[in-house]
Amino acid sequence: MARFELFDENRAMIGGKAEADALCEMGLCYATGRSVAVDLVAAHKWFNIAAVKGSDRASELRTDIAAMMTKSDLARALRAAREWMTVH
Repeated sequence: MARFELFDENRAMIGGKAEADALCEMGLCYATGRSVAVDLVAAHKWFNIAAVKGSDRASELRTDIAAMMTKSDLARALRAAREWMTVH
């Protein structure tokens, strides 16, 4: 079975539900520190992008993460998501 590398942003561009699920998984990795350091800004960024692409789970997780973030961190996460969406 092929291993899907979650942290390759270009490979996450597969479309539809699978894309939203992969992006949500990236958010979970950053939220929990799985394979990377815990980074709530990055977690919120990926949950936000996944939510925009149709993941209800990511939308709920984004809300949970936002409750733990400062306003400035939340602004950084929103800016990062917007920049990513502009490029991709």
